[in-house]
Amino acid sequence: MNLAADTFFAHVGNFMEYRETVYEISENTSRSNRIDLSLFQEFVKERALDAITGPAVMDFQFYLKKRRHNSGASINRKLFTLRSYAKYLECQQVAKDLPFRDILKVKQGYRNQPHALTEEQLKTFFESIDRTNILGVRDYCIYALMYGIGLRIGEVFRLDLSDMDLENKRITVIGKGGRRRTLHLVEKLVQIITEWIAVRKAFLNSDKSSALFLSKKGHRLSIRTIEDNMAKIVGKAELSSWRKTTPHTLRHTFASHLNDKGEDILVLQSLLGHISPRSTVVYIHPSMDRLREALEKLPAVIFVNQMVRTNALNL
Repeated sequence: MNLAADTFFAHVGNFMEYRETVYEISENTSRSNRIDLSLFQEFVKERALDAITGPAVMDFQFYLKKRRHNSGASINRKLFTLRSYAKYLECQQVAKDLPFRDILKVKQGYRNQPHALTEEQLKTFFESIDRTNILGVRDYCIYALMYGIGLRIGEVFRLDLSDMDLENKRITVIGKGGRRRTLHLVEKLVQIITEWIAVRKAFLNSDKSSALFLSKKGHRLSIRTIEDNMAKIVGKAELSSWRKTTPHTLRHTFASHLNDKGEDILVLQSLLGHISPRSTVVYIHPSMDRLREALEKLPAVIFVNQMVRTNALNL
């Protein structure tokens, strides 16, 4: 069934309210959904399309790939948003059999696997945070949680004081889909959180807010501010290769460093809050030392090394 473009986009506001209220999607997910729908609406207007058709949706895929250079994962995510919206319209009996269901996924993962920081880069990053003021103490605690236990930015955003059990060294995290997981805190993280809570009372409305992290105005610290503050710290570190370093990089670094220490992928899956191990694989970045150690175990390499040591092979 083809649906008039004006009718199709007339229900976006109600759809987002439904998603945010019933499914309690995160601020980050809500923002992404709105951007995806807005992008498709701009595409439809630009091409003066009167109706939402199968060819229109396929042309949108071409547009994302050729004009915007989106990766397969990014294209699939945008189409997932459109499919969700189409299902909502069908349930509201606005339309039925919209073309999104039959559009194939793009068989391509991330174009560039997100990178992880080395231990030296990580050290430089944290040393670039000014902990002589309360904002620096707050930011240091935020990014220490992201690296120390691999939290998503949305999970940090949702943290409340009541989620902290410092006596038993535990923290309760609300992940994607509202799934809760309890994580262990090492002594160093307990100290960092304790230091932040001690100065948190200097913030406006600190006695009225349940949020763990507050802004200067006394509100729950926003995701955008967490992102912007990290960009400033990365710039202060004066390492141009860090241009693509984001809060999510710290989560990738957490997983990669644990993987280098030989941690089982199922343990990583649990720590990261993934439903499937396939999601965890993307986060694993073996270091050059780990790759070298793996190659050294190859039978041919062992044989050549033995020949060199016994002077049977003179290089």
